[in-house]
Amino acid sequence: NCGRKSWASFWEMAAVEESSVDSTLILAVESGSPSSSSKDDLEDEGMSQEPRPRNTPEDISFEAAVNTIAFHPTRDIIAAGDVDGDVFVYAYSCMEAGNKELWSSGHHLKSCRDASFSCDGQKLFTVSKDKAIHILNIEEGKLLKRFSKAHSAAINKLLLIDENLFATGDDTGVLKVWDLRRDVAFLEMKNHDDYISDMLIDENKKLLLTTSGDGTMGVFNIKRRRLELLSEYQNGDLTSISLMKRGKKVACGSSEGTIYLFNWGGFGATSDRFAIRAESIDCMVPITENILCTGSMDGVIRAINILPNRVIGSVGQHPGEPIEQLAKSCNGQFLASCAHDQKVKFWDISSLSSIVVDDYRKRKKNKQLKSLSQKALGGAEDFFADLREETPMDQNEKSPEKESDSDESDSD
Repeated sequence: NCGRKSWASFWEMAAVEESSVDSTLILAVESGSPSSSSKDDLEDEGMSQEPRPRNTPEDISFEAAVNTIAFHPTRDIIAAGDVDGDVFVYAYSCMEAGNKELWSSGHHLKSCRDASFSCDGQKLFTVSKDKAIHILNIEEGKLLKRFSKAHSAAINKLLLIDENLFATGDDTGVLKVWDLRRDVAFLEMKNHDDYISDMLIDENKKLLLTTSGDGTMGVFNIKRRRLELLSEYQNGDLTSISLMKRGKKVACGSSEGTIYLFNWGGFGATSDRFAIRAESIDCMVPITENILCTGSMDGVIRAINILPNRVIGSVGQHPGEPIEQLAKSCNGQFLASCAHDQKVKFWDISSLSSIVVDDYRKRKKNKQLKSLSQKALGGAEDFFADLREETPMDQNEKSPEKESDSDESDSD
């Protein structure tokens, strides 16, 4: 009997172990082969993680405040220089997480203040507070040429004239024009009493116009290597300059929030002026022959029509952060901005080219800016509201206000 019981208990224990092994194998098989529903869930999750298209590229964040930005002339590439002297080049895209850093350079010892791509897009020029000019290869950021101590003071502005010539302006008002074929400055003049803030060149590459912190605009003939004239002094610093109206008008922004207009050829005195209800106009860029965008200390980017002078609305903003520079993409679809918030932002300005401001419309007294893009504060639901005709009732209720010396004029 004892023998039978021991054998019986032995076989019972063996049966229990076999059943546990079978259950373990079943669980292992089940965990290793997901069901059809779990497969569908994984596929849906994978599809949801695919990058989605956007209206504009995503913001690019930096570790320091960005002073300058520049778009490549033919490719979807943007360069940025910051207060630490670093230069970054990004490929941008309208897909989510589509922006990609291509390379960065730390060759400058102090703040990078301005940057510009060459006409063929093969080189990037940068100037700095360290008084140096750098020329970098666009593909890998290799330093091709360095002009150390190019100025005796910090360089503030850079302008590429053609494939061989470029101009620089410094904090003391010195203007230099350089020839890359000889690696020398063939023109050096000091006619401004304060920093050179901006520059432009005419279509014939003959007259170089400068704005300065001393409140004057300078006109230099680079072919004859001489100063033609300085304009009358204006209130505040002249901070920026743009050529408008098919080259017939020159617009200058000021630290007082006023745009001063000059007739081409009549550079001595202003032909018109226009206050835009902003603390300052620190930078501007032309969008069309009639419309330009400005950046101000209040962080708002305004679209402004020139003659008739109108603030059309807001393109975007860096809330509460002074805007350092604006740049327009090569295809004219995007405007980029940099400010003290250590970000480069992109704005869709493709709709601005279709705006036509009515010469005879009475101005409406609106304190709030119209939003001209989906990313501008307030949305874009009232895009064309500021441009439509007023009804007689509206004209009776609202009296025109004086914002410029000759707001309805359109003299050439």
